[in-house]
Amino acid sequence: MENEVVNNEQVETYKYVIGVGFSNALHMYYFGTNDESLTKGIDVVVETVRGIELGTTNTNLKLLSETSLDIELKPVIRIATDEDKEAFKDNLELAKKAAVVCEESIEQLGLPMNLISSEYVLDTTKVIFTYVADDRVDFRELLKVLAQRLRCRIELRQIGARDRSKSIGGLGPCGLPLCCHSFLSDFDGISINMAKNQLLALNIQKLSGQCGKLVCCLKYEDDYYTKLKEGLPKLGQKVMYNNEEYKVTSLNVLSRMIKLDNKDESVFISLDEFLKQEKKD
Repeated sequence: MENEVVNNEQVETYKYVIGVGFSNALHMYYFGTNDESLTKGIDVVVETVRGIELGTTNTNLKLLSETSLDIELKPVIRIATDEDKEAFKDNLELAKKAAVVCEESIEQLGLPMNLISSEYVLDTTKVIFTYVADDRVDFRELLKVLAQRLRCRIELRQIGARDRSKSIGGLGPCGLPLCCHSFLSDFDGISINMAKNQLLALNIQKLSGQCGKLVCCLKYEDDYYTKLKEGLPKLGQKVMYNNEEYKVTSLNVLSRMIKLDNKDESVFISLDEFLKQEKKD
């Protein structure tokens, strides 16, 4: 193994990188290794920012020199042993007991927070509690109580409403599993302007997901609608048709229909017909 010295600290360098997934995360993370025996589908013990954890390789080895990763790589410590796998299972039961302790402590202290999950790192030196709260919570007293009762390091991690839905899961209005739970790893900004761009009725209740925020699927078709609407009149715009002035009162870019109104009549015509006449004029 080669090593380099950075700021008087010895840093291990790696020949390979490999992707590792975890049971509680949708996102895959890359780790450094010099173990050429690693392949896809192997349980490994790795060092993460949270501590020592058990994961499963999701890729084969890749030469570090052939990747564009610009991050400090944590190491694959070893291929998981039977003892590591058994410890992981035992930790699941320990985490359930820790969750009960945490919920009791939250209730006793009267803190405005809802516990979502608890999880031990593999060597049980730390337990991570994930919670949801509307505002910032002063949990200093809770940390003291938990550290005293559980005898290990405590990490309290606050997540937002979207992250909560991601961790819990469920079905969306389309009847399919929630996107955030099944494949989304990052959340793009969703705005009401996307609903306006798609000419949807601004019914916040219908446009909201299980998290209470605007549904992520508004983002998927936003660019497509923007492209379809290029060169088209806007709602409320006054236009000329058959030498008469009308106001655009409805527009359906998917069925390619437009509705025009004036004081005398309402007219439904195809967008192609409308645009064709505009070119003539």
